[in-house]
Amino acid sequence: MKTDERHRTIAEMLRKRSEVSVDELILVCDASGATIRRDLEVLAANGVLRRIHGGARSLIKQGANPGYGQRELEDQDVKKRIAVAVARLFRDGEHVWLDSGTTATEVARAVAGRELTVMPMSLRALNAAAAEEGGAGVRPSLLLPGGSLVPGELCFRGPLAESNIRSLRFDTAVVTPCAVDFKDGLLAHDLEDAAVKRAGLQAGARVVLAAAAAKWHAQARVLVAGLERVDVMVTDKEFSAEERAQLDKYSVEVVNV
Repeated sequence: MKTDERHRTIAEMLRKRSEVSVDELILVCDASGATIRRDLEVLAANGVLRRIHGGARSLIKQGANPGYGQRELEDQDVKKRIAVAVARLFRDGEHVWLDSGTTATEVARAVAGRELTVMPMSLRALNAAAAEEGGAGVRPSLLLPGGSLVPGELCFRGPLAESNIRSLRFDTAVVTPCAVDFKDGLLAHDLEDAAVKRAGLQAGARVVLAAAAAKWHAQARVLVAGLERVDVMVTDKEFSAEERAQLDKYSVEVVNV
């Protein structure tokens, strides 16, 4: 099993259980004890777990939002496909507001070689978009929203960030909700995140929702906006005929990846 596969396996086990032992992981991952211990140290440094004697303990409390390090390991291939599809929706020269989170970071990475103006809502996305991956040094012009920085997530929050977002107009706003459903629409885990997302939606002429299928089964309690505010939905979720009919009522274009 490769390193990234072991990391995902460990993270998935700690989503379902409070603790795992090194001996268990040796069997599940078919790896040596030394390799597993190195994996646990790396994952602990990235905020995925807490090291304890003989194993690891989950950092996810019941109903709590998993940390960035945990989420970064989940649905990696899906998030990359979503990011590529979202990037294809932009025309050169567009002004884009980009939400925070692991999917948003992948979108930033996908547009690193594009002639765009982007306001990323996290330092992780900012660094990804600034990478020199385009030909002849082409990369987006970047706008910083300001505000306070949330430890761990490294995302921008607060009244200053919201005010700066609302002072501009964007061709496209890309929102990556913590959860989404047909009843309530887009949801966030906390009030500050929801406020920033609302500001981005209000500032965007077109709203693109980027969400893996897992977001449709996730739990979040703070309302952001209804699905009627979404113009394009990029997801790997397979919708039933009934769900498609509901989306048609909102005139939402669905891009499946």
